[in-house]
Amino acid sequence: MAGTVLYERSGRIATITYNRPEALNAINGELRTDLDACWAQFRDDDDAWVAIVTGAGRAFSAGADLRDSARPRGTTHWETPSLTSLENGIEIWKPTIAAVNGYCLGFACTLVAACDFVIASERAEFGFPEVRIGVPTIQGSIRMPQKVGWQNAMELLLIGERVNAQRAKEMGLAWKVVPHDTLMDEARALAERLCKSAPLAVRATKEVAWRGQQMPWVDAIRFGETMRRVAGATDDAREGGSAAREKRDPNWQAR
Repeated sequence: MAGTVLYERSGRIATITYNRPEALNAINGELRTDLDACWAQFRDDDDAWVAIVTGAGRAFSAGADLRDSARPRGTTHWETPSLTSLENGIEIWKPTIAAVNGYCLGFACTLVAACDFVIASERAEFGFPEVRIGVPTIQGSIRMPQKVGWQNAMELLLIGERVNAQRAKEMGLAWKVVPHDTLMDEARALAERLCKSAPLAVRATKEVAWRGQQMPWVDAIRFGETMRRVAGATDDAREGGSAAREKRDPNWQAR
C-alpha cells in the first residue's frame, strides 16, 4: 500500500485512517486502492471484530481529488462496481463506525452512510457537492434515501450545500455529535461495547437486517431462521448459554 490509508488494530478494534492530510484526505487513485485493501484486510482479519474509520488532520475526506487523472473503475459504457470499498458495496458484516472529524464530502459521505454508526465531531460537515460542479451523485443517490428519508436525501443530493453535524444528526445521518477532542474516545468506547456481544451473532444479525430489507417478508424470515440455526451451532452460542447459567461474563472466540 502507498500509505494513503492506514490500518491499525488494537485488541479487537481496527482503525482505518484516510491519510492525505495535506490534501484534506481527498480521494485519488492511490488512496482508493489503499482503502480497498484496508477494508479487505479488516474483513479477513479474524482478530478484528469492529472497525473505526476516520481521517488524519482536519478533514475526514474532502471527496474526490479533482486533480487526479486516474480513470474511474468500470467500462466505457456501463459502470462495473468493484465491490471492494465499503461505499461501493463490499459485504462486511462486522460492525463499522465512522468517526467524522471534519469535512466529509462526496465519496466519503457515501462511505459514512454505509457505516453502522456515525459519530460526528461538532466540527464535522457533510455534503455531496457533485451537482455544483455539473456531475450527478450515483452511489450517494442510491444509499441516502434509505438512510435519511427522501426529502433529507434530496436536500443533500440536489442542493449540494454542506450541512453541519447537528443537521446531520437531525436527518439521521449522524448517530451522535460529540466535542471534537473526545471523538476518538467516543468511537472506541462504542467499539468496546460492541465487542461485548458475541461476534458471530452480531454478524449474522447485521446480515439479516441488511438482506432482509431486499427480500419479501416470508423469504426474509426463512433466511433469518436459517442464520439463527447456523449461529446457534457455534462454540460461542454454547459459551453464551453456559455463561448465562453460571452468571459470568462470556469469553467469546468468534468460533
